[in-house]
Amino acid sequence: MANHPSLVYVLDDDDSMRSALDSLLRSVGQATECYSNAEGFLAREPFEGPNCLILDIRLPGTNGLRLHEQLQASGLFIPVIFITGHGDIRMSVEAMKAGALDFLPKPFKEQDLLDAVDLALQQSRARIAQAAQVDDAQRRLETLTPREREVLPLVLDGLGNREVAQRVGTSESTVKVHRHNMMNKLGLNSVLELARFAAELRQAGVAL
Repeated sequence: MANHPSLVYVLDDDDSMRSALDSLLRSVGQATECYSNAEGFLAREPFEGPNCLILDIRLPGTNGLRLHEQLQASGLFIPVIFITGHGDIRMSVEAMKAGALDFLPKPFKEQDLLDAVDLALQQSRARIAQAAQVDDAQRRLETLTPREREVLPLVLDGLGNREVAQRVGTSESTVKVHRHNMMNKLGLNSVLELARFAAELRQAGVAL
């Protein structure tokens, strides 16, 4: 297990299985929170660091597949590792199609579970890092003046300063100043870097 602060949620209505998973994870230095039903898990305090969920498919009340659907619908990204003692091909296919990271039928090897948790936490760390980059990019974008925001998409389209000046109705020298200030505020050095910056924001659903 990586030594970065992280949390693994264990959701299983079987007391012995829940306890065994808790002990296994803690034996390798992994912090855990354990729940016996979906309602208890949904009422938990939010955790901002890397995390994942070991989820039994068959639960009282809201079953694992439906809970997974609720989490996805909420936009909350938690890598899910499904486990079940009553699994079949249909359920495993449905779970993987729904975006589950893995599906482990009981009994499973301890190392297989630990490997799945490691991969899940890696995904969670990557998603958190990506979100932080997007937040930082948005903050930089918000520092631009209205005129700099107007110039930005024109530069992205490959227009030269003279063409941009004609489009926005100002002088070429003024456009050079706006362009210089825009790139400085964004912390970028070239049009290629600007294109990558814009692509990352668009991928995250942020309009330029």
